[in-house]
Amino acid sequence: MRDRPSYQRRQPKDDFDSKVIEIARVTRVAAGGKHMSFRAAVIGGDRKGKVGIGIGKGSDVAQAIEKATRQMKKRLISVPVENETIPHEVRAQFGPSHVILKPQVKGRGLVAGGPVRIICQMAGIKNISGKFVSSTHNKINNAMAVIAALQKLKIHAAARIESDAQKA
Repeated sequence: MRDRPSYQRRQPKDDFDSKVIEIARVTRVAAGGKHMSFRAAVIGGDRKGKVGIGIGKGSDVAQAIEKATRQMKKRLISVPVENETIPHEVRAQFGPSHVILKPQVKGRGLVAGGPVRIICQMAGIKNISGKFVSSTHNKINNAMAVIAALQKLKIHAAARIESDAQKA
């Protein structure tokens, strides 16, 4: 049996889920007239502690989503998840967006809305409380504030010793 040509070989399926949070039609005005394009914001993760956000622009919606997905995979961050929640309370801001993320007891669920809920689902965090303390409703800025907050998380020393002992 012959080998398939390289363009027909199947690509291995990645285990990332992604969700489009915003699609916007943007216009650039030049001397020759208006040039319309689309901007897409995509949040994705593996539900095991890795999550990212990507923003892409293209001449049509599918192209913008594809570019955003590629960028999201390049910008993945690792989130420390302990007992299906975060290790400690954290606050962060991105531009005018301010967010507070608090750990919750097991069984409480995702007490958050908007980008916080989507990002936490994609990261595999099941019990968390999130609140935006700013008045902005810009989804991209809010999502970037949540990513900034998750980057600030640190694992407690006792939990790190315990996880190292389990690996050995």
